[in-house]
Amino acid sequence: MTFAYFSILIFALINSLCSLLAKKSARLLDAEANHEPRSHRSQASGKAARLFAAEQNGYEMLPLYAAAVIIAHVTGEAAQSTINILSALFLLLRTAYIWAYAQDKATLRSNIWYGCLMCIIALFIAAC
Repeated sequence: MTFAYFSILIFALINSLCSLLAKKSARLLDAEANHEPRSHRSQASGKAARLFAAEQNGYEMLPLYAAAVIIAHVTGEAAQSTINILSALFLLLRTAYIWAYAQDKATLRSNIWYGCLMCIIALFIAAC
């Protein structure tokens, strides 16, 4: 399996990490909070709410990213090193995106999001 394929799983796990960090920030890691986790999400505020939103955004972007990686592989047109570099850059940017979201750096977060989108577009272009 290539790094780029593996990066799809890494991206999904990074999204799950957002949830864990949000629950920790909101002190929702006790057994009682686990009975109705979605209701607690709607009550979260501040950093916890932003981390939950970052997680949701990640799950929204996951299908497009996964498709881009798979298409870049199966067409055979893109060099494996290009696919791997774009995938690594995407993961680095997503990590920065989560940090910026958690720190309430809205403009930086949006710019990083566009960088992530550019990585996805570049994967599609590389497949041509």
